[in-house]
Amino acid sequence: MALQFEHTDRFLKETRLYEPDDSTVSRANITAYMRSKGFSTWDELYRWSVANPEEFWSEMARELEWMKPWKTVRRWEPPYVQWFVGAQCNIVHNALDRHMRTPVRNKVAFYWEGEDGARRTLSYADLYQEVNRAASALSKLGITKGDRVIIYLPRIPEQIISMLAVARLGAVHSVVYSAFSAPALRDRINDAQAKAVIACDGYYYQGKLVERKSVVDEALRDNDTVEHVIVVRRTGTDIPWQAGRDVDWAELVASGADRHPVEPVDSEHPLFILYTSGTTGKPKGVVHTHGGYMVGVYTTARFVFDVQPDDIFWCTADPGWVTGHSYIVYGPLINGVTSVFYEGAPTYPDPGRFWSIVQRYGVTIFYTAPTAIRGLMRHGDQWPAQYDLSSLRLLGSVGEPINPEAWVWYREKIGRGQVPIMDTWWQTETGSILITPTPITPLKPGSATRPFLGIEADVVDRSGQPVDANRGGYLVIKQPWPSMMRTIFNDPKRYEVYWNTIPGMYFAGDAAHKDEDGYFWIQGRVDDVISVSGYRLGSMEIESALVGHPAVAEAAVIGKPHPVKGESIKAFVILRKGYDAGEALVSELKQFIRQNIGPIAVPDDIQVVDSLPKTRSGKIMRRLLKAQELGLPIGDVSTLEE
Repeated sequence: MALQFEHTDRFLKETRLYEPDDSTVSRANITAYMRSKGFSTWDELYRWSVANPEEFWSEMARELEWMKPWKTVRRWEPPYVQWFVGAQCNIVHNALDRHMRTPVRNKVAFYWEGEDGARRTLSYADLYQEVNRAASALSKLGITKGDRVIIYLPRIPEQIISMLAVARLGAVHSVVYSAFSAPALRDRINDAQAKAVIACDGYYYQGKLVERKSVVDEALRDNDTVEHVIVVRRTGTDIPWQAGRDVDWAELVASGADRHPVEPVDSEHPLFILYTSGTTGKPKGVVHTHGGYMVGVYTTARFVFDVQPDDIFWCTADPGWVTGHSYIVYGPLINGVTSVFYEGAPTYPDPGRFWSIVQRYGVTIFYTAPTAIRGLMRHGDQWPAQYDLSSLRLLGSVGEPINPEAWVWYREKIGRGQVPIMDTWWQTETGSILITPTPITPLKPGSATRPFLGIEADVVDRSGQPVDANRGGYLVIKQPWPSMMRTIFNDPKRYEVYWNTIPGMYFAGDAAHKDEDGYFWIQGRVDDVISVSGYRLGSMEIESALVGHPAVAEAAVIGKPHPVKGESIKAFVILRKGYDAGEALVSELKQFIRQNIGPIAVPDDIQVVDSLPKTRSGKIMRRLLKAQELGLPIGDVSTLEE
């Protein structure tokens, strides 16, 4: 990717600081680990971990079970890496099998709730049995080690069961978000050269029944690799059926054995392929492996979310995205945690649905996206106020950087002004969280704070040299970590770009700056940096300022060519309930930006809209707004929500 600027300019200043309370610090997993290592501060522990990454990560890995030990912790031949070389394992053994010898077997693994009110409870023992039966049944269909299986299911228990069953066999799962169209599904099936597809008749979302089987049939037209389509009956509606190819999930699983041996695989054996959209061209098939990914998600779930035996964890994402893979399925299960799993929309049948679920199950850890937070803010404070949220002890944010005002609302209205927020930065490609607070970190609204243990992050210029504090540049990771992707499926050259754009470093594609305390502030994708009269403005700063106005729920800004200034700024804003669009409000917003950032950041044009184009993982697609505004090709939009 081309690097268009030397540095970015910082204008927004955030001075609020929230210290952790003593009780949170004293009970935190990270505190116990820090003391066990003989350190008295986070800084000491962090410095040791980045100076000795192989020792740190092998220490974490030894807390899990391996069928065969590794000979070498890390083999780094840039840009390719191997972790726990020579070891054998299977992530499902650590997520399920090892718990069968402990009291965790009787714990609830998932409380599932459908949008229509349906509910199921699965203990670890229940889940273990279901996964064994499904693995046995899939094996009878001919699914073996290394085969690729597409999972095209909504947020129902069978989605998780099928992921674990495929992985148990040593096959490779590729979860495709259930709202994707036939062309998007076809692209992923064909690229993965899938042997089977696990799908459903339909599901419920925003009060509507969404039919899916015909989408699968269309996607498979002219396909010559898929041998079976396994269909889960979620809604019971009539669906087209192809004899000899289509198989009923319930009948298939009923034929499976109660026990099916877990397949030992090499630590570097592929676990899953997850497709993520690029700016142009076909989606990228990001490949993650059993061993390193397992260690990364186990460690981050333990220390970032501070999971304890009595916790009820709710990550609101979908396993169709990496957040769901890492912090709904694998991370919590390896840690033996009870989770909530919800099928539907956050605002159905009303904007209190999330908070009613928190109250019903006594959720203690809640992890969601900034777009969900801002969307719920838009409906007013009265909705969370109706529910008892006192069980919450930790909040989390994932996806886009969260703007300070939404961060404060989240803490005040959902966390009762006292619950810490883990604002996490990571990507599909990274596999697990890389920049984040822990419960002992002093928090600054809008900052993901510091790198996680063993992660050496920095902000650099185009030549890879660190930039000064409070000056923006390119966000990089300087050393490999266990959960990082290993390649792009069928396209290794595309993978190498991540490591050769700024030679010798992983370039994340984000602009960022570090403040005087070493806290990281993400300024937006480098493609979204706007150059105005010689200044380079991160989109997130302008958007954060706009959302700081009481009328604005969400905002997105783009740059447009300008004959004098280089680029002009256009803003798209969604208003909160009770505010009306008009020239007076537009003028007020421009003045608000002038006061909070300065005249250089005042948009030339502000357009009030009802919605913004987003991916289903919650990221605003600014490049699509820009392409539409300028009449340019829009590229790959397969991950678009609407």
